[in-house]
Amino acid sequence: MDTIIIEDLEVWYHVGVPDDERARPQRLLLTVAMQHGFAAAAASDDLRRTIDYYAVSRRLLRFGEGRSWRLIEKLAVDVAELVLAEFGATEVSVEVKKFILPETRHVAVRVTRTRPHQPGRCDL
Repeated sequence: MDTIIIEDLEVWYHVGVPDDERARPQRLLLTVAMQHGFAAAAASDDLRRTIDYYAVSRRLLRFGEGRSWRLIEKLAVDVAELVLAEFGATEVSVEVKKFILPETRHVAVRVTRTRPHQPGRCDL
């Protein structure tokens, strides 16, 4: 399986356990690794045969509008489910980096989710 990676996309989402932390958006970095067979795209040089990483990045930049999360774990799962549902990845790994502890470079969570197999569907 082939992989398309968006590394350290800077987003500003409302996230945090305390209400006052969620009151203002904070800087997060998202890394999204999307599994998708893109042999057909490489052979045809056709964007429609692969995952449009520009479209994914634009969607993720808007994903936090009007939303908030308490946990970055929940945020990571929500991003993974979005990519699976809207962009056709067969598997996705999402890492969320948060800059909340002054003694660390960042804290992060990483999740991996796989699209359920759909009978009769051929992912080429």
